[in-house]
Amino acid sequence: MARAVYLATSDFPPAEAFGLTSQIRRAAASIPANIAEGQGRGTDRSFALFLRQARGSLLELETPMELAHSLEWLKPDCCQPLLQEAGEITRMLNGLLRTLRASQSNPS
Repeated sequence: MARAVYLATSDFPPAEAFGLTSQIRRAAASIPANIAEGQGRGTDRSFALFLRQARGSLLELETPMELAHSLEWLKPDCCQPLLQEAGEITRMLNGLLRTLRASQSNPS
């Protein structure tokens, strides 16, 4: 998804390089970075914390993408698939968080 976001924002106005473009790209890049960092911490508790941060970055990504779409910088055929993918990743993160909670409440 991060790669797709970078490609989708490559045609944004140059004046937005340090504005909306940067905000969208940072949010998109932080999603997999948080997941990887949480996994690397080695505990379910830390992993869950970073999964929640990744989920927050997904939500942070959606608003400026909607704004870029309303400014016609992101075309519907580009924006909608990205927003759908964000929704799917959110569902996957929620499922993983539920699994982690269940394993913490039912230790083997």
